[in-house]
Amino acid sequence: MQTPQVVVVMGVSGTGKTTVGERLAAELGVPYAEADDFHPPANIAKMSAGVPLDDDDRWPWLDAIGAWAHEHTAGGGVVSCSALKRAYRDRLRAAAPDVFFLHLTGDRDQIAARMEARKGHFFTSKMLDSQLATLEPLQPDENGVAVDITPEPETVTERAVAALRRLEP
Repeated sequence: MQTPQVVVVMGVSGTGKTTVGERLAAELGVPYAEADDFHPPANIAKMSAGVPLDDDDRWPWLDAIGAWAHEHTAGGGVVSCSALKRAYRDRLRAAAPDVFFLHLTGDRDQIAARMEARKGHFFTSKMLDSQLATLEPLQPDENGVAVDITPEPETVTERAVAALRRLEP
């Protein structure tokens, strides 16, 4: 199966970006990168304190993810990244123009329940409403697809792979 150069698994916290991203990368046989690993310690401290990041916090983080995407353009890769705003996705596309966005979507209550069940993650469910308010869904001119997270991660991953196959020439 031929895939887009890099797939960005996007969405608010708690939608399963890491779980689906790891599964998708394994299915495609490409490297996986976790967006949280690109955050500087100051960003993690801020989020751990329940303070949302602002754009000045996000630009260097997005640039680091964009650099990873650019480095993996030829061989492919999957990276998780909230990419909530069009401007953030545009910044990633500036680094890797053919990036494909897989937007994981779900009901607020379902996402909040998942977040409450997580242990040891710095992002708290109190910040979910802030992310949902910030979220700008993919636009028709953006290379990507939205996939509902209600089914099990295996089904979500299968739907993602099916969407990527539809892109093949």
